[in-house]
Order: sequence, then structure tokens, then C-alpha cells
Amino acid sequence: MARVFVTRALPGDALDRLRAAHDVDVWEGSLPPHATELRERVAPCEGLLCLLTERVDARLLETAPRLRVVANYAVGSDNVDLAACAARGIPVGVTPDVLTDATADLAFALLLAAARRLPEGWRAVREGRWRTWEPAGWLGLELAGATLAVVGPGRIGRAVARRAEGFGMVVEPVGRGDDLLGALGRADVVSLHAPLTPRTHHLIGEDALRAMRPSAILVNTGRGGLVDQVALRRALEEGRIAAAALDVTDPEPLPPGDPLLSAPNLLVVPHIGSATTAARARMTSMAVDNLLAGLAGEPLPHPAR
Repeated sequence: MARVFVTRALPGDALDRLRAAHDVDVWEGSLPPHATELRERVAPCEGLLCLLTERVDARLLETAPRLRVVANYAVGSDNVDLAACAARGIPVGVTPDVLTDATADLAFALLLAAARRLPEGWRAVREGRWRTWEPAGWLGLELAGATLAVVGPGRIGRAVARRAEGFGMVVEPVGRGDDLLGALGRADVVSLHAPLTPRTHHLIGEDALRAMRPSAILVNTGRGGLVDQVALRRALEEGRIAAAALDVTDPEPLPPGDPLLSAPNLLVVPHIGSATTAARARMTSMAVDNLLAGLAGEPLPHPAR
């Protein structure tokens, strides 16, 4: 029986399978463990089930000489130093292809909310500024016939495209090597789904935002680092784009009083792309599968690439 540390309570019942085979220590806090606390709890463990909020680096590995497997509760592994793990012979697992539909649903919900100015309408109702039916009040974008640029047409991007086509939108996929600025200039809505790499960091910066139409909407459910948030705030304040809707930011969460939050026509939600009961339970099950396999000395069913 191995000892395993799980950095947060997780949805679903898959942790019961883990407890049936191993000694499982689950972090009791609602916030992530501090790096010092993480090192202390992982130190005696053979297995680690962590979230994107935990940094698994060489320093952590040095304090955990018995660690044999890391299961990351995420599609990616941005928070894990894969090279450091490989040097120790520690396999790393992820939860791929599990949140495609959930994240695509959220991306389209953000798109609709921004296009039809729902946050502004709700504020008007709440603040008593809705006095009568107004023929020119809260006019938004009609999706039928509008152009959607899907930047990063992978699984989630393609799922968003299918939803957009159902609304009669014209979809333009924008992959690596395509003319990004040209596509931005043609788009009524831009939806970001590219991975975060050194090449895509601040992919949507000053030049990209200036290429967009003043009536265009930016949606980001990919990674916060894809967008230069200083440039985005300026573009919103100056009316160079119509609106932005973000599920991800850099950092996460945004600190209170962050200048971006004062920008007009902005909707930010707390990284809930995968936040459906079904998706999160599947993620738990896949992470547990990775841990069980690694602790048994078997290949991980869902290894990080």
C-alpha cells in the first residue's frame, strides 16, 4: 500500500477506488496548499494527484524521494516540470479529451453573453435603469451570418465551430501558419483555443487587437497568457473592440483592483470551462486511473505528452 497526497477534494466517487488500494491524504482546505505545505505533505508520498494550481518542479521533487507518479488533474501539464520528472523516472499523467464539450459550451455561452450584452442588460435592470422598451437600447450582434475566427482549431475549437455553425455563423479556422491578422480583421467574433507556448504567449497583443474590428468580440477559454491584458484593457477603454469575455486570466485569480477589471464591456468568469458535474467526475476518474497504474508499475493510460 502506497501513500498518496491529493491536493484538493474532487468531484465524483473515483477517490474511493484509490482509498481502497492505498493510503490517501486529501488536502482539507478550499484553497490550494502553499508551496511549503505542499512539499511537507508530498515528502513521504509515492503518489501525487495535483491541480493546475500546484507547481510540481525540481524543488518539490527533491523533498519527495519516494515519489513514483504524478497525476495532474488537467488536460495539460503547464504546472509540471516534465523534464525534472523524467530525470527522476517519474511518469506524469493528465486527463485529455475529457472537457471538450463542457469548455465548448462555456465558450459559446460567453460568446452569446457578450454578443447580446447580457451583463450590461442585467446591470441596467438591477440598477433601475430599465424604464421602458427601447428600440435602440442594448443592441447587440446577431450571430446568423456573422464570422467567427477560431484561433487554435483543435478539439475544443472544432466543437465551438460546430455550435457556431448551428447558429448560422461563418467559421474561419486559424491554425499555426495561417494569416492571424487577416483573420482577425474579417471576424465579428474571435474565440481563442490555442495552447500556451512561448510562441503563443501574448498572441493577442497590441497589433492583433488593432487588427480587429471596432464591433468585434474577443472570447478566451484557452489560457490567460494568450492575451496581453494591458493591451486588452486599452482596446476596450478606447473602443477599438466592442467587448471581451474571458474564462481565463493571467494571473488566476486576478487580484482585487486589477486594472483590467475596470475596463468597459468586459465579462470575466472564474475558469469554469470544465465545470460540469460530468466533466469533473470524469477528470477525477482518469487521474485516479493514472495514479493506480503508476503505483502498480504499469504504463499510465493517459500520459502527458
